Amino acid sequence: TPVVSSTRGVVSRVADHGLGGKQVWVIGPGGERHYYAHLDGFAEGIARYDIVKPGTLLGYVGDTGNARGTPPHLHYGIYATDGAHNPWPLLQAHGSNTDGASDHRR
Repeated sequence: TPVVSSTRGVVSRVADHGLGGKQVWVIGPGGERHYYAHLDGFAEGIARYDIVKPGTLLGYVGDTGNARGTPPHLHYGIYATDGAHNPWPLLQAHGSNTDGASDHRR
């Protein structure tokens, strides 16, 4: 299953280590950090400093890191200076469908 960016921003890190396994970090327009982890693989050519927009392919759902052996899934988080933010209300406010897929017609 493809994992796409939920925001416009700049890729700050593409890594394969630690609890998140294969992971991509994107710095969004408000300076918040968007974290996509446990990926099975990365999008071809994705690299630090790439500029992304909502819908840009980042990688594919997987079970890497400390999720090894669990059902494939995406660990998605938004982190700001005041800590972690629940992404669900933000995704709803920006036109996501209830199945989690972005509605790019807006």
